[in-house]
Formats: sequence, structure tokens, C-alpha cells
Amino acid sequence: MFHNTMLQQVKRKTLPETLVQLVDGRTIAVAATGNLERNQQTIRRFVGEAMTLMLTSSNNLPPSLIKEITSPLLSKDLRQKLNSKNNNIGFDYGLDRNLRNTENVLAIARISQPEEVSQGNWKVDIYANHLTFKGAEKTGTSIPFNKQIFVRAIETTKVAADQSGIPAKLAISGLREARLEIYNICELKDKKCSTSKKI
Repeated sequence: MFHNTMLQQVKRKTLPETLVQLVDGRTIAVAATGNLERNQQTIRRFVGEAMTLMLTSSNNLPPSLIKEITSPLLSKDLRQKLNSKNNNIGFDYGLDRNLRNTENVLAIARISQPEEVSQGNWKVDIYANHLTFKGAEKTGTSIPFNKQIFVRAIETTKVAADQSGIPAKLAISGLREARLEIYNICELKDKKCSTSKKI
């Protein structure tokens, strides 16, 4: 009850910023925002890191584990579409292939500024290359990965502390604190992507 009262007082503050003390003793100034509002840099960071995690795999981090780790960053509908073998996103989400001594990495060249498509929903264009390295080869194959990424604000979700020690899982926990999810991915030239049922 005490914490709830304090939060309500923060909401009613007329000052532009509120001072918050962290558990380690440091203090930071924070600005209150609406539930459906997100800073542009927060959205760009979320998209860049989420897509990098989804498209990076190795012997130690096979696609099946990547799929399990990153699924909370995607909407339920998008997860179902990506699990379909007929999706045309440009990668096999969570499908284990012959990955012995194979590494996949997403190299991002540019991420556009978020464009608000409706309240709490944004479109971000990503320009990148999906690199695959097999065995000891130093120069891998590169496939362009230029897509529209649609994200939306979601309600607060409790994020359990990760005890596995896997860096990717720790990264996902941090990303989920942004309270965003990816709900659609499609080609740059698709002008009806956000409302189309097909990916």
C-alpha cells in the first residue's frame, strides 16, 4: 500500500522530473510517461537488439534455444507465423539444421527513426545483412535483411530474474523491461504490412 501511494503521488506530480534512488544508493531523475508512450531511442534499441538476438546462433546457441529465449519479445500471432515453414521473413525461426561448426550473425547497418502508425504502435525500418560462417572459413555468406519491423507497447509484465547465466537470457530480461513486443515483420516494399495477415 505504501509503494502504491508513492506511485500515485508520482503520477500526480506537476514537476517534469522525479528523483528516484536506486538500491545501490545512486539517484536518477526520471520523467513520467503514458502507458503507450515510448522514447524513440528505446524503440530503436529494442528492435536492434531483439533482431540481433533472434538471428544470431552457434553451436552453443542453436536456433531452438534462440527461439525459446526470444519468444517473449514477439506477439503470439507473430510467433505462430514464424513457426510456419511458409513464412517469407528470410530466416527459419527456431528450426535446427545441420549447424555443426556454423555461426549466424546479424550485422546491422542502419535502423530508421520510429514512425508512429497509431497510438502505442510504431514502424521501424532495419537495414542489415545476415552472415553465415561455416567451419574455419573467415569470409562467410551474406544475405540482405532489409525489413519493416512493427512494434507496440504492452502492459507491464513481471520479468523473473534469470539464474541461468546465459548472456542472451540476461539480454532478453533487460529488453522486456521496455514493455514492447514485435507484432509484424515484412519486406520494405510491402505498403500494407501492418494490417496484412500474411508475413
